[in-house]
Amino acid sequence: MAELITVREFARREQCDEKQVRRGIEKGLLVKDSSGLLDATQVGGPWRKTNRRGRDSAAAKAADTSNNVRTDVRTPDVRTPLTVEDGETIDEAAMRIALATAPFPRAEAERIKENYLALLKKLEFEQKEGSLVELALAERVLFEASRAARDSWLNWPTRVGPLVAADLGLEADRVTEVLTGYVHQQIDQLGDPSADFTEQS
Repeated sequence: MAELITVREFARREQCDEKQVRRGIEKGLLVKDSSGLLDATQVGGPWRKTNRRGRDSAAAKAADTSNNVRTDVRTPDVRTPLTVEDGETIDEAAMRIALATAPFPRAEAERIKENYLALLKKLEFEQKEGSLVELALAERVLFEASRAARDSWLNWPTRVGPLVAADLGLEADRVTEVLTGYVHQQIDQLGDPSADFTEQS
């Protein structure tokens, strides 16, 4: 887990004034989390490059350039991990992440963008995997399956009625009529198909 430090501690480690640190935050060169703390991995980063010009030029004059070794300075990755809290939907998590800091400096806007892209990739993966389907598609499948079952029951009395009548030695039309009445009554009691897709198991 990343070490989080105050602005004052950050300035102490960078050996600079707190005002410089605050200006870096305002310009989007440094990123604070939602609690107002800074990631310690940003210490020594390139955010002070313009401010160090005078000090760096003096150091360059005093140094033996023949013994200099080139080092690459990488911008620290201060993006917070994407987390969905217990009892929180993906949409709610995205909104929480988006509203974590406002107004957004450049670095924070990039972080939010990356988090949204991660959410979209997650949804895309779940959809291709088959564990996620569109609500409209699920509703259409439910409706079509229910309509097929209803049509099958409506056709059942005319198909089975004569067979039942022959077994019991009764009039086929009368048996079919009675069965049809009971089937219609059962279908009316069942009502239209519906499902709450928002319910969580």
